This record gives sequence, structure tokens and C-alpha cells, in this order.
Amino acid sequence: MTEIRPGDGDALIIVDVQNDFCAGGALAVPDGDAVVPIVNRIAGAFDIAVLTQDWHTPGHASFASTHGREPFETIELAYGTQVLWPDHCIMGSDGAAFHPELQVPTAQLVVRKGFHPGIDSYSAFLEADHETPTGLTGYLRERGAKRLFVCGLATDFCVGWTAMDARRMGFEVLVIADACRAIDLNGSLDEAWGEMTRLGVGQIMSGDLAAT
Repeated sequence: MTEIRPGDGDALIIVDVQNDFCAGGALAVPDGDAVVPIVNRIAGAFDIAVLTQDWHTPGHASFASTHGREPFETIELAYGTQVLWPDHCIMGSDGAAFHPELQVPTAQLVVRKGFHPGIDSYSAFLEADHETPTGLTGYLRERGAKRLFVCGLATDFCVGWTAMDARRMGFEVLVIADACRAIDLNGSLDEAWGEMTRLGVGQIMSGDLAAT
């Protein structure tokens, strides 16, 4: 494969590299910490870099404890089926903070998502109702971005939903596979990759990027 050299029109979207999704966190993604050095290495190659941050209210509708249920059960909310998660990434908490070793000083924007108490949010572009925008689409278009590189946590949820919504918004999208890790809940990883592929999301490795 020809090396990809990021340039004008390319943006890096770094999804939810936060304490609660890493080792010891409330919703730790297996091997989640492993993405940190890869993200640190590649981020400087991009003129546009965006961080996303899960940012939930206490008692959020996506929390199992809110409904007196067990984590990973599902319920029906107004916008559809919702997986119920352990309490995580509560706004202002240490768990919601970025991983302490994440070093992306070139990032220009942090998109906080999931702060509406009644709506979950995996995608960096739209809340889980598929209607409520975060504003990221407009930001990227104003910055002249046309091709997006997506990495972070977790492949089968926030990374995947971000990549798929980006395609629906008309961007070219590549997921940097080795800079992601998955939860893989009941086959969710294979399902996510299948849907991403169907929508035209590409897959690369960090080594495919020039000078990283």
C-alpha cells in the first residue's frame, strides 16, 4: 500500500481516550491503554486534530443504575434500543478525564458528547437519536476537511458510530485499526466492521501513514 501523507483537507478524530475506558476504569475497554502511544505518535502529522470526550450527567439514561438494572442489559428508550452501561465518564470526574499519558498538544477542538441526560451519544457527529447534532460537521467543513482518520475507543461503539456518521455526512473516512480497541459485546465488533465496510469506511494501520 502506498504511504498516506496527511495534508490539507485531512483531519484526525481521536475518540474517547479517557480514564474510564482504560485499565482500571468503570467501563474499561480490553487493552484500551495500548492506543495511547500510537495516537501520540501520529497526531502531529495532521493539521486538524479533534478530541472527543464522553461527558455524562449523573443518573444518565444510559446507566444501568438509573433503571435498577444490570450493566449490559438493554431497554427501549424513545430513540430505540439502549445498552445499559456502568456509570462512567460523569462530567467533571477523574474517569471522564483524558488518559494522563495522552499527549496531543496539536488538538484544536474537544467535542463533549452524551451530556443530554436522556440521550446517549456514541458518535462524535450525532447523538444516539440520530437527530441531535454535536456541531462537529460544521466545524470540519469550515476548516476545509474532506478526509477523516478516526481512532480511539471503542471500535465497535463510539469509533464505529463516528466513522459511519462521517460517511453519511459525505466525508471520506479511514479507521486506523491498530489505534483502536473494541469492547466486542455479543459480536458487536464484527457487526460494526461489516456496517462500516458497507458504508464505504476504509481501514488502515498507523504504519500506513508517512513519517509516523
